[in-house]
Amino acid sequence: MIRSLVLALLVAVLTVPAFAVEPGEALTDPALEARARELSKEIRCLVCQNQSIDDSNAGLAKDLRVILRERLVAGDSDSEIKTFLVDRYGDFVLLKPPVKAETLFLWYGPFAIGALGAIGVAVFLLRRRDGSAVNEAPVPLSDDERKRIDALLSEQDRKA
Repeated sequence: MIRSLVLALLVAVLTVPAFAVEPGEALTDPALEARARELSKEIRCLVCQNQSIDDSNAGLAKDLRVILRERLVAGDSDSEIKTFLVDRYGDFVLLKPPVKAETLFLWYGPFAIGALGAIGVAVFLLRRRDGSAVNEAPVPLSDDERKRIDALLSEQDRKA
């Protein structure tokens, strides 16, 4: 029983993207429709963010699919359509945004932070292995420090 339910749920989840492009959106020209499907796999759904507009059922994704198909019918090339969408929504609309001067830190920042962290850990471990901080003998208390501790302890004993 549970196995059947899990299997039915899995089939339902896996077939949802197949219904994202509605029959009314499809172009009559099979070549243009194939181009539209391939291009829509490269465009991010701005609502779902980790899905392409080809896989998303969101209203905005549907609008973007319609715009994409209108531009294809108008004769725009794939790059012209992408440029149109980037001008309108920014580089974020592309599932694989370009590497530009403005996005270098976003692309390579995590690697730089990871490298700095690795260097910090290496320095810490090397200093620790050196033993300079670990093997030092504790400094004995001065007479004034010992008297102060005794006074604090005796005061605490009186309160208790």
